[in-house]
Amino acid sequence: MKALSDAERYGLEEDGDTPYFLDMHQTAVELAAGSMAAADAVMSGKAKRALHLSGGLHHAFPDRASGFCVYNDAAAAIGHVREKYSARVLYIDTDVHHGDGVQWFFYTEPDVFTLSIHETGKFLFPGSGFPHERGDSHGYGACLNVSMEPYTEDDSWLDCFGRALESAARAFRPDLIISQHGCDAHAFDPLAHIHCSMRIYREMPKMIHSLADRYTDGRWVALGGGGYDHWRVVPRAWSLLWLEMNNHPLLASIDAQEDGGLLPEGWSDVPAPNKPDYELPTTWLDDVKNWTPMPRRTEITEKNIKNLEIALQHIG
Repeated sequence: MKALSDAERYGLEEDGDTPYFLDMHQTAVELAAGSMAAADAVMSGKAKRALHLSGGLHHAFPDRASGFCVYNDAAAAIGHVREKYSARVLYIDTDVHHGDGVQWFFYTEPDVFTLSIHETGKFLFPGSGFPHERGDSHGYGACLNVSMEPYTEDDSWLDCFGRALESAARAFRPDLIISQHGCDAHAFDPLAHIHCSMRIYREMPKMIHSLADRYTDGRWVALGGGGYDHWRVVPRAWSLLWLEMNNHPLLASIDAQEDGGLLPEGWSDVPAPNKPDYELPTTWLDDVKNWTPMPRRTEITEKNIKNLEIALQHIG
């Protein structure tokens, strides 16, 4: 019973968001080591870019697990880069949930800039990530939270993300970009209230790639993250990320077609347990022409812009 009590004290609950499991420590350590190795490969010059989809467990804190995350691999990778290379790191979090763990790890650190775009914490876990969270002490100004209203759609999401991204990079001048690619801001995701399509998962990696080429000599480490529509969203989003990081020639075809063109034939025939009974996508992007537009679109867009302008006030 004492072991169970200790587990709960450290954020681990049998029936909670972060349950304990056999060999948990070793598994979590290996996952964190993967993100550290990816960052080391890029900073040492062995690779220009590195992708570690098992990473991105951004909710874990130094003293406790949280939100499906045991150890914070992103923070470990950033800390490793700071210690070994003294590099300035721009951390970009695109998960629909605020990247709270990484933010609080480096909240007073001037050489780590954390940028998170997410659904407002007024309605979604972890209940943080508001525009007034800007860093503290020597780290004031090295934290930017882009808080989005429920039912935000593609244009507003990408506009706010792009403006925040450029402002942060211009002010901070990073040596390395580490990005977290949760793909749960999609309209199909069951845990959030954002109404975006696959378009944002094509455009955001492209924007980050461009930023890396202009500010960090291309140095970019990408991690995975959350995503709870395991069939319609995650496979396409992370495939688009991989294609972008590899400058794959297929991207030209995807970008030339409104729906992105057809997915590889038979991709959905892969044997798997718990396969859904709903229709699976056949194209890289979504046919948003058939989606019902949000009735409060103008109001939502204006609120997002207002929040962004407040958040950007402290960025030089």
